[in-house]
Amino acid sequence: MLIEYIAGALVAIFIAIYLLYALIRPERF
Repeated sequence: MLIEYIAGALVAIFIAIYLLYALIRPERF
């Protein structure tokens, strides 16, 4: 389904941004 594909992409993007932010600002974790 297209909705499932979009949901999976949003989750992947969110995780990628979260990991990048954790690498840039490690003092917050």
